Amino acid sequence: MPSAHGHQRHYFVYVMSNRTHTLYVGMTTDLLRRVFEHKHKLLNGFTARYSLDRLVYFDETTDVHEAIAREKQLKGWLRARKIALIESTNPRWQDLSRRWFDQNEPLRADPSLRSG
Repeated sequence: MPSAHGHQRHYFVYVMSNRTHTLYVGMTTDLLRRVFEHKHKLLNGFTARYSLDRLVYFDETTDVHEAIAREKQLKGWLRARKIALIESTNPRWQDLSRRWFDQNEPLRADPSLRSG
C-alpha cells in the first residue's frame, strides 16, 4: 500500500474508474484515504455521480511540482491516451486497491500491483 516513509511527503497522481471505464484523474498526499472516500462516495460531484470506485492507475513522487504537472498532463490527454497508459500497467483494469479495505485483512496492498 502506498504510504509516506520518513519525513518526506509523497504525492500520488491517480486514475479512478468504474465498470464502464469512465475516468477521473486526481492528486493526493494520502492515496489510501482518497480511494476510500471515492469508494464510499464521500466526495461530492463527478466521482460519486458516476460511481468511480476502482483505482486503475497511480504514480508516486516526492516532488509536489512534478505531481501537479503530471496531474495536469494526464487531465489534458485524450481519453485514448489515458486508456493506453492504464492498459500499459493494468491491462485487465483491475482495482489496484481491491485488497486495501478487506474487513478480514490488515490494511495493505499487494506491492506487485504498483503502477507507474
